[in-house]
Formats: sequence, C-alpha cells, structure tokens
Amino acid sequence: MTSRSAIVLAAGEGRRLRPLTTNRPKPMLSAGPKPILEHVFDELIDAGVTDIAVVVGYRRNRVQSHFGPAYRNVPLTYVVQEKQLGSGHALLAAEPEVDGSTLVVYGDQLIDQRIVRDVASTHDSVATLGLVQQADVTEYGGVLIDDGSRVTDLIENPHDDREYYLNAGVYALEPEIFDAIRTTTPRAGEHSLVEALSTLVEDGAPVRGVVSDGVWVDATYPWDLLEIADDLFAADGVASQIAPTATVHADATIVEPVVVEPDCVVGPGAVVGPNVCLGENATVGANAVVEHSVVDADVRIGANATLTDCVTGRGVTIGPGSTVVGGPGDVEIGTRVHRDEPLGAVLADRVRDEGGVTYRPGTIVGADAVLRAGSTVDGAIENDTEVRA
Repeated sequence: MTSRSAIVLAAGEGRRLRPLTTNRPKPMLSAGPKPILEHVFDELIDAGVTDIAVVVGYRRNRVQSHFGPAYRNVPLTYVVQEKQLGSGHALLAAEPEVDGSTLVVYGDQLIDQRIVRDVASTHDSVATLGLVQQADVTEYGGVLIDDGSRVTDLIENPHDDREYYLNAGVYALEPEIFDAIRTTTPRAGEHSLVEALSTLVEDGAPVRGVVSDGVWVDATYPWDLLEIADDLFAADGVASQIAPTATVHADATIVEPVVVEPDCVVGPGAVVGPNVCLGENATVGANAVVEHSVVDADVRIGANATLTDCVTGRGVTIGPGSTVVGGPGDVEIGTRVHRDEPLGAVLADRVRDEGGVTYRPGTIVGADAVLRAGSTVDGAIENDTEVRA
C-alpha cells in the first residue's frame, strides 16, 4: 500500500486495569515509563507513517493535552467517539478522515514497526491483518489462514485445538470496511471491527493475514504493566537510561537495567533496580529499596521503604518504612480472583500512605485512598477509602 496514514483507536477505558484507569484511559498508562500510546506513535512513525488520526473518548483530555496537535512533527487529528460502543464504532467515527487505503491499529497494545511494515508492504486485498505466533491465544483473538495466507476464520478467545495465529491488532484496510461494519449486527450494543472482518470473510472478500516476527504485548491486567517494562528492557538492550536532570546520590546503588526520568531524586543508601522505571519527578528516599516496579510521575517513596513488583499511578506518596513485599499473590479484579499472579501491589493515582504500611501480595489500592500509619492492607481497596491501623 502507498498510504502513509494511520488511524489509532484510543477511546476505551481498560476496565480490567482499574483503578489505574480511574483518571486516564488505558493507552495513557505508563509503560516503561512513557505512555503506551506514545510507544504506538513511535513505532508508526518509525515505520514511515506521516499522518495520524486518533480516535479518543474516555478521558480524552488526557490524550489531547499530553500530545497536542503533533508528535515528532507528525500531525495528529483527533476524532471523538462520544460513546464507547466498540472498535468498529470507533473506526466509523474516523471515516471522514479516510481517503483510500489506511492503516488501523489499537492504541492500547504495544507493537513494533516490523508488524506495521509487514502489513503495509503486503497489503493487496480488502483487508490485511498482522499476525504473530503465540502459544496461548485464549485471552485474545485467534486467526486461521490457509496456505495462500487467506483468512478463513476469526475467533475471539478460542478454546479449541486448531492452530491459531494471534491477531496483533494491526490492519491495512480499504474503504469497504465501513459498509461491513454498518451491515454487521452489533453484539450487546457494540460494533466490533473483528466481527466486521468476519463478515467480509463470510462474503468471500479477500482478507489476508501476514505473519510477522514483530513484538506484540498487551496489558490486560495491572501486573501486565510489569511484563511490558521487562519486555521493553529486553528489546532495547540498554542497561540504564538516567536523565541528565535526575539526581542520584553518590551513596545510592543503581542495579541495571533501570529507566530514571528527568528531575528524579534518588537518595543516599537507596537501591533502585533491577527492572525499575521511575517516572518524571519521582523521589526515592534514603535507604529505600525499589526493584521490579513501574513508578509513575510525581511519586514520593519515603526513607527505608521497600517496593517489589509494584505499579503506581501518579502523585502517590509511600511513607517511610512501608513495605510492598512482592508477588506472587491472589489479585481481585471485579468479581474474579486471579491466583498466584506476579504482583506485589497496585497503588492508583494520589494514594497517600503515612508510613509503616505493609502491603500483602496482590493488593490493589484505589485512587485517593489514605492508608494510616502502621496499617496492613490486602485485597481490593476502593477509591477514596481510608484504612486505619
């Protein structure tokens, strides 16, 4: 395809990542440590895309205020999906921005430019899907192709023993996709892009898949953000990235790999790493220990605190001597309990811990919660909750 334009679908919340998504959409969650959506933009631009339309909806101001009218000199056009009624509905909102072939990607999954290039370079049909090999596709979308790379079936959350490829959410599409979305019966009131592609397949339209060796990572649950950071460290092959404006005390210890963003402060005797991302303006107090954690911007970690397998939102305060002991733990997401997940704790935006707090493995603390000194917390704690010792 000759098109250098792309549509990025970034309107959803990411409900299974609550409470991290209380104040921002999933695409704006930190992933080592810049937002997931910023990684997506980087890969599109590095693959040669020169014009991007972004479909926004839930907490859209967080996307627009962060990126503004352009990113890396590539213009961004914002399209608003007023109600989040599915990926197909989101794409319909962007129809006025489409003239001919276009790339479409999800803004809440990490992809690399190899998938984008593979899809764009092989596109010669109504739709081309980027596929990757993955041992287990049961949590995602599975795709079957024949010997000629023609798509024969698309199944969400497949559980049979057929050999599926994983749908990486990178598409090259012709304008026919819009009529397919409109004519496909919505499920539970939502228009699905995958269902529309299935309609094209059933109607005999040429829909093809290209298998890529590019990287694909999705953050479905909070602990996946730790895995994303691990994957980014492994992919980048960079031991440490410490911003010039960060201050690391001479008596602190950095255990590679780490990312330390601008204006961070690491105090004397502190140990940071391995596999730690410190967001902009984060502070690690004297003799604190932070390992295998994603710490967002404006976080304050008190003296002698310990964080292991921890994910924080913005503006969190962790008091002196508090301890996140690390996973595995049982994590409560909605009505489901996930057993033995590699998570110490999730602290959503502006959690305030007064010190000496102990977090049992798998704890999730909602936004603006206050944890009084000396308390022990576990399970799921709602937003705006006060926990006393």
